[in-house]
Amino acid sequence: MNICGYYPESINEGEGLRAVLFISGCRHRCPGCFNPKTWNFNYGEAFTPERRRELIAEIAANPLLDGLTLAGGDPFFSAEEVVEFIEELRATLPDFPVWIYSGYTYEEVTAVSGSPEWRLLSQCQVLIDGRFEEALKDTTLPYRGSSNQRIIDIEASLAGPDIVLWQPTTL
Repeated sequence: MNICGYYPESINEGEGLRAVLFISGCRHRCPGCFNPKTWNFNYGEAFTPERRRELIAEIAANPLLDGLTLAGGDPFFSAEEVVEFIEELRATLPDFPVWIYSGYTYEEVTAVSGSPEWRLLSQCQVLIDGRFEEALKDTTLPYRGSSNQRIIDIEASLAGPDIVLWQPTTL
């Protein structure tokens, strides 16, 4: 697996101050994608065990962070490797909130219980789902690019029969 970027601090990819890790590779190829270079699975740098440990140490050392956001590309195309990273992160920061972006919908990710994609989803707290649709582009929406995309509270949604949309904790 490759990563194609890392921001140690950002306020654009989720609530609060977040570290953001961009995973290389996406097959959705949404027209109008803001970063088509990330579609290539070989773009960026190899996400070696040493690099993973380095990022976890950096994240753990920053007391100002409110969480980690996984973006891409699409992290679900590398679900098994990303789950391993999140499990390593959880060993150091067990309650650290993780947001994840995907062109897949919640329904697509949860279709097969126990799949690598389902396991990855269950390790995260918030999912921004759905392919970017250029005709529905709306730059006024928080944390997403088009109005079809949802911000989903994963834990609440997995606990019940209905999808529960995330609600901000700050005003």
